[in-house]
Amino acid sequence: MSLAAVGATWVYHTTWLVGLYPMEPFVRLTAATFAFFVLNTVPVATAVSITEKVSVFAVWRECFLRSLPYYILGGVLAQIASMATHALGWPTVLLTGPVVYLIFRSFRMHVDRLANERKHIEDVSSLHLRTIQALATAIEAKDDTTSAHLARVQVYAREIGRDLGLTAVEQEALLAASILHDISKLAVPEHIISKPGLLTPEEFEKMKIHPIVGAEILERVQFPYPVVPIVRALPLDEAMQILQKDSGKHFDPRVVDLLSKRYVELEEMVRTQQLPEGPAKLSKDIKIQRGLEPAAGFEAVAPAALAAAKADAIDYVDSIASARQEVQSLFEISKELGSSLSLSETLSVLGVRLRGVVPHHSLVIWVNREGTLHSEYAAGDDYRLFSSLAIPVGQGLSGWVAENRKSILNGNPSVETGYLSDPTKFSTLRSAIAVPLEGLNGVVGVLALYSADRDAFTKDHLRVLLAINSKIGLSIENALRFQQAEASATNDALTGLPNARTLFLQLDAELSRSRRTNQPVAVLALDLDNFKNVNQHHGQIEGNRVLRAVATALKSMCREYDVVARMGGDEFVMVMSGPRPGELVSKVEHLRSVITQACREVLMGELLTVSMGSAHFPADGNDAEALLAAADKRMYEEKVVQRSRAAAPRTSFAAREANRQSVLVA
Repeated sequence: MSLAAVGATWVYHTTWLVGLYPMEPFVRLTAATFAFFVLNTVPVATAVSITEKVSVFAVWRECFLRSLPYYILGGVLAQIASMATHALGWPTVLLTGPVVYLIFRSFRMHVDRLANERKHIEDVSSLHLRTIQALATAIEAKDDTTSAHLARVQVYAREIGRDLGLTAVEQEALLAASILHDISKLAVPEHIISKPGLLTPEEFEKMKIHPIVGAEILERVQFPYPVVPIVRALPLDEAMQILQKDSGKHFDPRVVDLLSKRYVELEEMVRTQQLPEGPAKLSKDIKIQRGLEPAAGFEAVAPAALAAAKADAIDYVDSIASARQEVQSLFEISKELGSSLSLSETLSVLGVRLRGVVPHHSLVIWVNREGTLHSEYAAGDDYRLFSSLAIPVGQGLSGWVAENRKSILNGNPSVETGYLSDPTKFSTLRSAIAVPLEGLNGVVGVLALYSADRDAFTKDHLRVLLAINSKIGLSIENALRFQQAEASATNDALTGLPNARTLFLQLDAELSRSRRTNQPVAVLALDLDNFKNVNQHHGQIEGNRVLRAVATALKSMCREYDVVARMGGDEFVMVMSGPRPGELVSKVEHLRSVITQACREVLMGELLTVSMGSAHFPADGNDAEALLAAADKRMYEEKVVQRSRAAAPRTSFAAREANRQSVLVA
């Protein structure tokens, strides 16, 4: 300020301005004003340019040039005061002081108001930028694989912009673009962004809307600088310019030169589908003007397909909303699938959750059991029809999916086994989507959704199902293993009959019921004679066939409330509730003939006999252990007698039972 005042005084009193009368006072004042302005603003602009690393002229023009009129006004006021002093004298000039002060205060208030408005604008701009940064940080949080990516891009953009000497507006535009370059991740589901492996074709199609949605979002914001072109996908000409610029550095120059000459022609060729050396195409795309519609009218089109056909552009709001809903639904499905080992509960939860993700009319989960797909869970329309189907792997829509491990989109449900072979089975379903469910040991089943509308499913629906099919497959596999473990804990693995542990539980329950109703209970123990010889002469496999045949024969002889179990080896036990007098005798003789016939069929005519022993509640014992011990003892007594009297006629079970009853009566 002092330097500026000294310089202005020197210019005002300099001798080279002498001789310009009558313009001399005006010229002196103008020269002194400009000298004061330049000497006062240029040093400050120089200091700011050194600090901010920008041009001195740019800083001076941006920050100080606008204040020149105020300097001129001050010079004019000084000249008026000087002229008034010479013409009117000091007293008069002093009286004008309050007026000058009021003018100064008004000017000061105006300047302060402008400063406050500018500060408010800067605060709003800063808040706007912080809001953008917070939004960008939230978007970055969706992708855990790019840690500190947003901060790194901002630092690079800011420092490179300064080194390039960009203006403040250009630097702000570059900073905003660096913050918002990934804003379109809002429309991409989180599980696709953070996927560690390769993308499926359906996931890639969803990912390709990344730049389009980002540009549409930013177009609505209407930034004062060109941010949208930085985010939107590059046009073809700009892409070619980049290729030409990096020719010989990153790209093969021969390929770039050839592409530069022909890219317009090739693009036009692709657009018109005039591909060289291609096979002749039929005129299937020709448009017929006559006949606007058939006499019977058009087929009703699915609302979803009709809406998709009418959509000319991607609505970024819907994309963001659907992405958030999809992520939430997939998270809930994944969370609940692993919370239960019950197969029915697992599939029920899955059916309920999928209803809100992929619209459908019927849902069926087929489980692969020894090469045949069985309907483990069916819901919606025609669920009774699907529940009755058993589809061999390789046949029908779901069977093809299970065999080839490939998905089907908008397939024909009528090809499922049973629709065409049985005229009584009919369905109104028109389209289907099916994906294989793979576990650790291969395909465990197929997830199939059916709709009454034609082409009701989209690639997005397929992508959603493919995102969770492995989780569903593992959950079903774990539930099946748990189911098998439960069955093996209570049933015999070879025959499917209850094992010894289950027999004791059921026998105790039957004895408790008998005590309440005063009904008798009979326990019958059976043992195959010389079964060891079967394994020695025919092998273990034939022995297992004999045991399964005996188990089948015993189950066929049981009433629905009787119990038959395998104790182990070649020993079986049958529990009969409330047998009438004489019923046990006829039952035993019938069992003997049925078992002998079953063994004869397996062993091709070779005879295999059976020893039996019985016990009655409460005559032979009051608990399960006592009854089983008594029946087992009598069964072995019969076996010993038969061995010792192999040549003599065998005493029948009826005769022994009659002797036992006479002893009990006596």
